[in-house]
Amino acid sequence: MGIVRAFSRGGVSGLLLVWCLLASVGATCGQQPAGVQPAGVQPAGVQPAGVQIVDRETGRGIPLVELTTVDGVVWISDSGGWVAVNEPQLSGQTVYFGVRSAGYQVERDGFGMEGVRLQLGSGSRHRIELQRVQPARRLYRVTGRDLWLDTVRLGEESGIRAGVEQGQGQVVGQDSVQTAVYGGRMYWFWGDTSRLSYPLGLFRTAGAVSELPGSIAEARGTGINLRYFTGADGFARAMVDVPDATGVVWIQGVSVVRDAAGGERMVCSFSRRRGLEEPLQQGHMLWNDERELFEVLAEVGLEEDWRLLREHPVKRTFGGVEYLCFGRPFPVTRVPARLESLMDESAWEGWTCSAGEVDGEGRSKPSRRSDGQLDWGWRKAAPTTQQDEQRWLRSGLVKAEELCFLPLDAERPERRVLLHAGSVYFNAWRQRWVLIGNEQSWEAGSPSFLGEVFYSESDAAEGPYVRALKVATHPGQSFYNPCQHPEFDGGDGQQIFFEGTYTNMFTKSAATPRYNYNQLMYGLDLQDERLLGVFGERGVGGISAAGR
Repeated sequence: MGIVRAFSRGGVSGLLLVWCLLASVGATCGQQPAGVQPAGVQPAGVQPAGVQIVDRETGRGIPLVELTTVDGVVWISDSGGWVAVNEPQLSGQTVYFGVRSAGYQVERDGFGMEGVRLQLGSGSRHRIELQRVQPARRLYRVTGRDLWLDTVRLGEESGIRAGVEQGQGQVVGQDSVQTAVYGGRMYWFWGDTSRLSYPLGLFRTAGAVSELPGSIAEARGTGINLRYFTGADGFARAMVDVPDATGVVWIQGVSVVRDAAGGERMVCSFSRRRGLEEPLQQGHMLWNDERELFEVLAEVGLEEDWRLLREHPVKRTFGGVEYLCFGRPFPVTRVPARLESLMDESAWEGWTCSAGEVDGEGRSKPSRRSDGQLDWGWRKAAPTTQQDEQRWLRSGLVKAEELCFLPLDAERPERRVLLHAGSVYFNAWRQRWVLIGNEQSWEAGSPSFLGEVFYSESDAAEGPYVRALKVATHPGQSFYNPCQHPEFDGGDGQQIFFEGTYTNMFTKSAATPRYNYNQLMYGLDLQDERLLGVFGERGVGGISAAGR
């Protein structure tokens, strides 16, 4: 009667609701619904149901899609977009799955619910199509174990040969990729690397090799067969030999230069440090072909903050001399691509419009030519940075239209995008220099702090980068240190590929099982209408590099 009294003011609708509740309880308590086994009973011969979530436009499986039942059971799609629902008690039942995937949407029903109802059966197969609402296509997870777990469980075809092995090198998490083509192979290096057997893993750089992507089509579309350098225990081994065992060792700027004899040598910079904040040692390293690891080439004083290889260098030729150009992420530091030049301080130059002028606090000021234009050029001085431009703009030393490294958000032109890291390469399709970088957002309303990925382009590698378009989002997660892979672009460059570190680091969000602290690969079609709407047709209406 208490229930009836509580709903007495609701009239007929209230009584109808009570009747439905009582009927439901009666059905639940009185008998087991037909075709449903009691909990804990494994029906003989029942096979898992397979659900593949695909991009409606391409038909390709989408990784990192969450399916959640009404009672909170969650499945996450693998690199093939497959989920194996191995719950025999659900066989023969209609099950509602909420669908959630950053950058993709499922059609809402009349109540605004984002999900689907599926009639599950033993071995049944189901397909859910999602509408991609971001330009970039999420393709596959590059590192970690169980890349194609559900695909293999369901007997579907996995994307790469190593897909059935998973866990090669006993790796379950890897931070921030560096790559180089050297000796006819593609080399891959990562920072801190996790293992299953203990919370502490490898902190002195892991590495692997793969075939050149030009000879294997799957590198562009379905995954990379990585062959890890491993130790006697089967776990990924250290790729750097730094005598002092104190601290972690991270590397950057992996690239190939020529030695005095004209031979190719693979080099990088290194930082030995006690965590994120305290550097202990830094310098450059040289790959030892026999030992298959990097050895210290030369130390550089800790006071040096720009004459070190950084990020992802690109080769450019000036006056007949080949240079390595790089930055974070703009290529505004250069050094001749010669082994001896790395150790010659006078060989390094920065792209800057500050000719040694400083303000009252000793900070750089922009210099101008006699015509009033900013005096940009390569000088034997530290390069101009985004932070310099921010400060100059606030101080009124430069105008907004003079900025090179603080592009306007194409979707929200009242704000500028501060990029955290990324890479810049010349693109044959666009006939421009294209940038992929992640934003460092301090705005309270941003979906993430380090998880928003932007595309920009310029006629010149040094900029200006006038506008930037968000191409991928990772709400509540980080996706930092994104790296383009121009080796995957193919002949025309219309499709570009990039990966980054997907993790809950620097957030308050929970870790995503299997995906956390691993590399995710994306593809981006440079003929996407959203890009064309911002940057125009290829080779037409290029962004002027005025004053260069």
